[in-house]
Amino acid sequence: MSTYLHRLAHFSFRRRWLVLGIWLAAAIAAIVIAQASGGKTNDAFTIPGTEAQNASNVLSAKLPAFGGGQSTIVFATADGKLTDPAEKAAIETAMAKLKTVPQVSNAVDPYLGHLVSASGRVALGQVQWSAKGPDVKDANLDAVKAAVQPVQAAGIQVEYSGSVYPGWHQKLSETPELVGLVIAFIILMITFGSFAAAGMPILGAVIGVITTLMGITAVASVITIASASTTVALMLGLSCGIDYGLFILSRHRANLLNGMTPEESVPLAMGTAGSSVVFAGLTVIIALCGLSVVGIPFLTAMGLSAAGSVAIALLIALTLLPAVLGFAGTRVARFTRIPGFGARAARVARRSAADPDTTAGAGWARFVVRHRVPVVIGAVALLGILAIPATKIQLGLPSGASQAADTTQRKAYDLTTEGFGAGFNGALLIVAQDIAGPSDTQQIASALARMPDVAKVTPLAAQNGTSLIRLIPASGPNDAATATLVHTLRDNRTTIEGSTGAHILVGGTTASNIDVSAKLSSALPVFLIVVVGLAFILLTFAFRTVLVPLKSILGFLLSMAAAVGAQVATFQWGWGRHLFGITPSETISFLPIIMMAIIFGLSSDYEVFVVSRIKEEFTRHGDARRAVQRGTALSARVVTAAALIMFSIFVAFMVTKDPTIKAVGFSFAVGVFLDAFVVRLTLVPAVMAIIGSKVWYHPRWFARYVPDPDIEGQRLEHRLTDAEPTPSTAVSAGRAGAAPR
Repeated sequence: MSTYLHRLAHFSFRRRWLVLGIWLAAAIAAIVIAQASGGKTNDAFTIPGTEAQNASNVLSAKLPAFGGGQSTIVFATADGKLTDPAEKAAIETAMAKLKTVPQVSNAVDPYLGHLVSASGRVALGQVQWSAKGPDVKDANLDAVKAAVQPVQAAGIQVEYSGSVYPGWHQKLSETPELVGLVIAFIILMITFGSFAAAGMPILGAVIGVITTLMGITAVASVITIASASTTVALMLGLSCGIDYGLFILSRHRANLLNGMTPEESVPLAMGTAGSSVVFAGLTVIIALCGLSVVGIPFLTAMGLSAAGSVAIALLIALTLLPAVLGFAGTRVARFTRIPGFGARAARVARRSAADPDTTAGAGWARFVVRHRVPVVIGAVALLGILAIPATKIQLGLPSGASQAADTTQRKAYDLTTEGFGAGFNGALLIVAQDIAGPSDTQQIASALARMPDVAKVTPLAAQNGTSLIRLIPASGPNDAATATLVHTLRDNRTTIEGSTGAHILVGGTTASNIDVSAKLSSALPVFLIVVVGLAFILLTFAFRTVLVPLKSILGFLLSMAAAVGAQVATFQWGWGRHLFGITPSETISFLPIIMMAIIFGLSSDYEVFVVSRIKEEFTRHGDARRAVQRGTALSARVVTAAALIMFSIFVAFMVTKDPTIKAVGFSFAVGVFLDAFVVRLTLVPAVMAIIGSKVWYHPRWFARYVPDPDIEGQRLEHRLTDAEPTPSTAVSAGRAGAAPR
């Protein structure tokens, strides 16, 4: 592999204008196609084959007027009552006007629907759309706001909730990306002390992210893609793109400082560090594509979108980066004169190139190897303690209760709970098929009303032998009691149907969320086995030993458990409610499986970066502990910079108000931090120092049948050393050790 990467980098370096032109053309083409397609992502979470989805399909076929999205309009007043003549007239006029809005199939005012609170201060209007939530046009949602504007002018508070409502599309802020890029640039400046070196990884990552996001937008015009997919793809595209460029660039600059010319250094850096980047990137891609095996469409789309983002970042690192380095020449090895950046970076870089054993990373590596047993005990104990809250995890999907206090969905949730009870925020829809007449519907409704934890049952419509009944639970949409009620209804459907001959399905947004959470929980073991198994094979092939992949997987499980524990303590238990401005709620049901994919992929990144350097040292002299110490020392600085960049980008996404994005950013950040610093730079070297040379053992048959990918680039370096020297190499050999000026 190292030979092929060497040739690819040599081509990209020589034909840099062509390579740059191809990537710019690809980015421009993606932008044009995305704008022409008009694609949009959405926040609909559905799983084909679940009972809630089947209920939705029946409604669309038999009761199309009720097969679309629903909006709840919450009216509230602090003075007087909504039953007073003026207030009642204003609300009735607004609800009547809503019936004329395109795509609205029905609008029921609070008075006809008997949805005025006992205090008279809160009332609920119901709007039924003929289209699914993602298909409701923004112009029609704006018309809803215009219709109720006179009510607001009369001093009545108006808030919205439901599966679709005005303002449900949250505009993503560019602030997290900008903050992440600024922090990444500062870290790269500290690492390299050079504007050219600091800017190149960011330039490549930005081009890759633009291309990816425009591609996702174009595809969203054809298939359903969750909005969170773009956020995850953006996070990974930026972080992986910068990290891969950083790893290759750091090896290239070390070559320059040791006297090589750029044309010699770039292909060699790609043939050595590039091999590690390829295996690291492939591991991330496998982990993300593994989300497809769970059979959940929105997770499949999310995983493939993120995998595409990482794949483009990898291709840019292998092709565009060598081309850009060709334009830069020796400028990446020149240091800025800005105080605090250039002089310090120059000292560290030259010391690292001339005598790596004197760096701070080398000091840490010596400490870890010398105290390997206490280090292992301490690291495992720390991760174990952090993992304890994970045993109390509760899964659910975001509801109005988890939104920021100033959002209309949260205000609507609180007002509804105050006026009617939490269950009115999570109505269940009972779809009864094969209904012979109104008496069957009433019999089923009466049976439903007798079930435990049921607050109210209301028949809504009947058509084509199908009835729709709304059931209000006594508990909130994310309460365990509501999930129990859904399972109780389904387990006792024969009793509920009685002698009617009908067949009922339990659906609605709340039931759909419960089905999604259950499906995700059952999919976790399957996903773990498939992804870990494939990654185990890839890492075994890369390092030609079984112990290294096993150690990598065990380290991932520790960091994953600790990250989940931190997430549960912070977001579910509410330990970080004041620090992060959050409302304690259930752990987002798809978060653990997304964390598993991403943290596993990224942990394998750092595993490859560190262990490949250790293997490179062991291949040279065969001293296992010395290899651990030297390899860790050589990789510590670049892995630290890479992890801090990724950590910073993830943390930057916590500035958003969206609780889902905030939880995702926090979980990824904690997982990356723990895995990079506690596991890969501490626990892994300590364990390898304990095991010694046995960690590289493989049977003879393995060497015969499994090809050696030469991840450390040893064969490439030998081939280049044995090759006939050219005039350029002779000149560079004569000035070996001299730093470019």
